[in-house]
Amino acid sequence: MRAIKAVVSDFGGVLTTPLLDAFAALQRAHGLPLEALGRGLALAAERDGGRNPLFELEKGAISERDFARRLGDALAELLGRPVALERFGETFFEHLHPNEELFSYMRTLHGRGYRMAILTNNVREWEPLWRSMLPIDEIFDVVVDSGFVGLRKPEPGIYRLLLERLALPPEETVFLDDVEINCDAARELGMHAIHFRSTAQAIADLEAVLTASPQG
Repeated sequence: MRAIKAVVSDFGGVLTTPLLDAFAALQRAHGLPLEALGRGLALAAERDGGRNPLFELEKGAISERDFARRLGDALAELLGRPVALERFGETFFEHLHPNEELFSYMRTLHGRGYRMAILTNNVREWEPLWRSMLPIDEIFDVVVDSGFVGLRKPEPGIYRLLLERLALPPEETVFLDDVEINCDAARELGMHAIHFRSTAQAIADLEAVLTASPQG
């Protein structure tokens, strides 16, 4: 095993409370029934040749306004009534909160000399919202945001871009994400990866990997 030199974290659902909670609150705020968003996204994708509008939004291929229009039109067809999704991003972030415990732990890793990075599937227009939640630039040297690079996890290219910006081989990095397929993609490139399920579990698993790593 090579020495771990960088710790890479997802943002939403790892350094924040669960994304599903925020999506559920967003549905309640717009009076949408359970699972309506998923059905709406599927219908919008079907209308657009299989292109999922959320994935397109996360890659910066469409604007938040265009996304809200496409999803709103699909939901209106499914529910038989107009659906307006104004303030989609703002409403979502009102129900997303920082994971202060994990961020504090990440701060200690920075103090221990590890390179720190964020690899996030996010939205270009939401950058001011998520960056205002935590002092990201105080400890994270590299931030790769899907909305600005035109790639999203689990596409291999976004991991390669991260490694290029870190100037490290994959074996010298460990990656933390709450979506298992994103962890699988990182492992396929040779990165160590930990599937986030809880803060305590993530910290314990990260420490186990770092402790097993030779001091480099």
